[in-house]
Amino acid sequence: MKITSATFLISNTDYKKCPNDNVPDFAFIGRSNVGKSSLINMLCNHKNLAKTSAKPGKTQLINHFSINNKQWYLVDLPGYGYARTSKTNREKWEGMIVDYLCKRENLYCVFVLIDSRLEPQKIDLEFIDWLGEKGLPFVLVFTKTDKISAVQVDKNIAAFKREMSKTWEEIPPIFKTSSVENKGRTEILEFIENAMV
Repeated sequence: MKITSATFLISNTDYKKCPNDNVPDFAFIGRSNVGKSSLINMLCNHKNLAKTSAKPGKTQLINHFSINNKQWYLVDLPGYGYARTSKTNREKWEGMIVDYLCKRENLYCVFVLIDSRLEPQKIDLEFIDWLGEKGLPFVLVFTKTDKISAVQVDKNIAAFKREMSKTWEEIPPIFKTSSVENKGRTEILEFIENAMV
């Protein structure tokens, strides 16, 4: 699939105010500072589509981007986990994310971003288990693979899969990405294209 246009459409705090049409949503979420904005910009071939920040917790709303004139929506969700914000704010975000994920009928797939440099993180595994409990379709996207050796990336992914296999019979599709090297772009866009067929 080629992305010919990617434009910001709308930001919301309430899933009920999200675009009310039959366009499929593909949502991107991960721990704060996992490289989500950089990945979104890389996928869309657009430097400043999603706002990148050195400070975790920059995304605080449900952001819809229209891809190829509403062929599909790329949805940028607030990160889970660490962010420099009040407990009240964090609870608000969590409620907003849970409502969106559980009640948004147009949601086709959740892309869960994992930092490939780290050993399996409890917060990621808990979020994935929650998605499983809710029966939500998701894939795993390992980010920042240019920051460590390919051997180490594979080692960390293998460790993650081992942890997952304690509670999962089947491991979902996995993508290795690097926003710096444009790695994983073709594979993710092909996956989205096939999901819409």
